[in-house]
Amino acid sequence: MTYHVIIRDGLWFDGTGAAPQTRSLGIRDGVVATVSATPLDETGCPEVIDAAGKWVVPGFIDVHTHYDAEVLLDPGLRESVRHGVTTVLLGNCSLSTVYASSEDAADLFSRVEAVPREYVLGALDANRTWSSAAEYVKAIDALPLGPNVGSLLGHSDLRAAVLGLDRATDGTVKPTDAELQKMATLLDEALDAGVLGMSGMDAAIDKLDGDRFRSRALPSTFATWRERKKLIAVLRKRGRILQSAPDVENPATALLFFLSSSRMFGHRKAVRMSMLVSADAKSMPFVTHMFGFGTRVLNAMLGSSVRFQHLPVPFELYSDGVDLPVFEEFGAGTAALHLRDQLERNTLLADKSYRRQFRREFDRINLGPSLWHRDFHDAVIVECPDKSLIGKSFGAIADERGLHPLDAFLDVLVENGERNVRWTTIVANHRPKQLNKLAAEPSIHMGFSDAGAHLRNMAFYNFGLRLLKRTRDADQAGKPFLSIQHAVHRLTGELAEWFGINAGMLREGDRADFVVIDPAHLDASVDGYHEEAVPFYGGLRRMVNRNDDTVVATGVGGAVVFRNGRFRDGYGQTVKSGRYLRAGDRHAAKRVAA
Repeated sequence: MTYHVIIRDGLWFDGTGAAPQTRSLGIRDGVVATVSATPLDETGCPEVIDAAGKWVVPGFIDVHTHYDAEVLLDPGLRESVRHGVTTVLLGNCSLSTVYASSEDAADLFSRVEAVPREYVLGALDANRTWSSAAEYVKAIDALPLGPNVGSLLGHSDLRAAVLGLDRATDGTVKPTDAELQKMATLLDEALDAGVLGMSGMDAAIDKLDGDRFRSRALPSTFATWRERKKLIAVLRKRGRILQSAPDVENPATALLFFLSSSRMFGHRKAVRMSMLVSADAKSMPFVTHMFGFGTRVLNAMLGSSVRFQHLPVPFELYSDGVDLPVFEEFGAGTAALHLRDQLERNTLLADKSYRRQFRREFDRINLGPSLWHRDFHDAVIVECPDKSLIGKSFGAIADERGLHPLDAFLDVLVENGERNVRWTTIVANHRPKQLNKLAAEPSIHMGFSDAGAHLRNMAFYNFGLRLLKRTRDADQAGKPFLSIQHAVHRLTGELAEWFGINAGMLREGDRADFVVIDPAHLDASVDGYHEEAVPFYGGLRRMVNRNDDTVVATGVGGAVVFRNGRFRDGYGQTVKSGRYLRAGDRHAAKRVAA
């Protein structure tokens, strides 16, 4: 019996956490038909991959992306797939494009995720064929998808569709009982269509784009807990998930998510909740000790099912001037980001009264929780018209000039043109010991890449490969924090099980989503800085990862879509390899006898 793909003699990880074994895999009709300890008959097989000395693992799952617009423009989602990701989830952080109008969706999405609004709106205007959740799922599934796609319904999307974007972002407006019921009904319809659950946002740091309601917070942040509880009740009844984020300015709100998840108050089952974000933040170095033990204790005491998402690599950010979401923590930062015109923004940054206000906010916020460490000695210039400043921190420049660090920062921006100064800092996950501890913690799961968003700020498309490198290196150094098979499980089968999607396993009968990795190239290339022009975003150069020697091949649905640094002909344009993964579709893979 002819196979369509054979992967020969690789070290095979099945995604369950079981010890790897040297095996050959025979793939037929999109499914793993045979896993064999002996050679397979290669007669007539059009694609044979020699995986001797390589790792064969299930395709990685990225549970936190913002590809909602990009998937309409480039359904191949190449930046993830070239690094072994074969399943992505859309609709995170209360943002989706299911119900809200195209203009509202663009205003919700663009500034928060730092994607040019004109292209988000253009993608929706040109491709939108849906007016219901069922039609949305059908439209996404009809695209020539590269990876598999699952999605959540965004609470901000839902709220804007029912209340209108103006009322949805007005703190004085409370939904009527009829409007609450409408939200619940639309959520239920989305769950019927196969959406995995709902996403929310409780932190008011994220702001609207556009001209109508620019700089207002996202609709989800205005929701009362009465509203949230009504929607969570729908999720509980259907056994679906909530992805959200507690308010960093009021950490006690995190407890409300545990209580809402719990089996207390007569509930028979917990609601699975995936929270942002478990990290070793420089701004709050002791909080990392709360993750893990604290989460496990609360889950046990309350009968809740809460996990925190974790990016298992150093959280390195880049910024062109002040175009970085962390500046939304300050009212003065929001005022600057409110201005799109470069000259107007430079004029504001030079204004003395504005600077006094910014300094007051900057120094005061040091006393409370924040996302950014605000240490300008830990913020280094990498591009600048004044070449003498490259490689210096803003703090060092402040010391040289005898200035407050914020004034030195603003001076450099004004002197050189605000968007012409590019700088970088690491805001979290900087301590290897704590990073490894979090990676092994069972109350968190791997995620939060934000793939498809923050195009000039960060690139974590290959976080799975980077975790495997650290795992392998630690093992070779005699200081293991995870076994390699456990790390693979954390990136694949564990996520599929928790989120309830048909993915993450590579056993006989499973859909053949796989990645072949050369461990000899789990090297410094996985940490390198790269940029790439994006044709469908007007040639904008975005941060990417480039370590093509590491991934020998990526396969989706039994087809090899990326091999030896190249995508197959027609990929993401005329050839479809991925599919929309509906909730509950755990038995969709056709089981084929060897």
